[in-house]
Amino acid sequence: MQQVNSAAARPASVPLLTRLGLDARLVFMILAILGIWVAFHLLTGNIFLTARNLWNLSVQTASVGVMVSGMVLIIVMRNIDLSIGSVLGFTGMSMAVLGTVVFPQNTWWAALLTLAIGLALGALVGVIQGTWIASLGVPSFIVTLGGLLIFRGGAWLLTGGQTVAPLSDTFQILGGGLGGSIGGPWSWAVGGALTVLIVLAELRNYQQRARRGLPNRPVGLQLLITGATALTIFGFVTVMNSYDDPRTNLPRGIPVPVLIMLVVTAFMMWLVRATRFGRYVFAYGGNPEAARLAGINTKRLTIMVFALMGMLAALAGAIQTARLNAGTNSTGTLAELSVIAAAVIGGTSLSGGSGSIPGAFLGAVLMASLINGMLLLDLPSAWQNVVQGLVLMLAVSLDVVVQRRRSK
Repeated sequence: MQQVNSAAARPASVPLLTRLGLDARLVFMILAILGIWVAFHLLTGNIFLTARNLWNLSVQTASVGVMVSGMVLIIVMRNIDLSIGSVLGFTGMSMAVLGTVVFPQNTWWAALLTLAIGLALGALVGVIQGTWIASLGVPSFIVTLGGLLIFRGGAWLLTGGQTVAPLSDTFQILGGGLGGSIGGPWSWAVGGALTVLIVLAELRNYQQRARRGLPNRPVGLQLLITGATALTIFGFVTVMNSYDDPRTNLPRGIPVPVLIMLVVTAFMMWLVRATRFGRYVFAYGGNPEAARLAGINTKRLTIMVFALMGMLAALAGAIQTARLNAGTNSTGTLAELSVIAAAVIGGTSLSGGSGSIPGAFLGAVLMASLINGMLLLDLPSAWQNVVQGLVLMLAVSLDVVVQRRRSK
């Protein structure tokens, strides 16, 4: 009789957010971001939450936001990539040289060809590092630490330490500069399309779970969550349209790098949830030996994940280089710190096997918010590094505590 009562009492011990079908970590991160925004708004004399600064913050988030989903897959597979900042700088400098020397024309085809070659170069770097790790069994920490030094030096050797500028106006669109946003009407169109897609996806997911006999959220709660998501999109578009282009006094709208970040995030979420590749990545992270015995080509999988990471680092390099309108040797320095911290803060376990793309995206927003706020407060770069290091240490410590509790 006591066993029956104990069993009956178990559901009541499940946390409320879990019973409601909500991710506690995501809810906590959203509240933390809102708290950070309010604190910085008060500390900066009501500057942080202005349309101009939030527009700039969204652009500043783009580089880390593009790379963090790739880092999630790397860490889920029990690896690490310390070279992404240097790869970002190396590919960014390469694209700067291509765009000013090889394809100096201010045309769409020149910009797209420059970007395509840069992405291919990033993928090649990832293939080389992934092959080294998968085929020779060298720890990813060592290989990518070497890559951090090699590609940072490579960026310097490409130009002998000189800055390469200016870039074409067309290529600068990738960075969200003047002309690097889609305007008010198109922003509303994108926001509306995104809202419709989310509603359709939620409806399809609700129907599939009901068909398979799986529990769903209460209808009222689901409508509340979907409505809150739609309001968030509406608010985001409103803020983006509240910042005017100084040349025309028309709304600038959503920046191009932010669109790229959103597309990459959506693609990576689909890749993880709906493809065999994504399932294999998490299966490998959960138990590498079992994955190998199950017939998964673990070497090829490792190479593919590192190639994807290299391509995303190159895409971030294009965004950063276009935003600065120059290829510099220091571009991407310590970017790996922000990306790893964002992934871990977002729920990616350093022991492998578990990770969250949405959580990592929120982690990128959190890291970018901290950096943006510290810049507005005019804190020295040394203090900014101290804060980022502390955030990384706290995130890893939190992960260790969570893993210990799960193992008990």
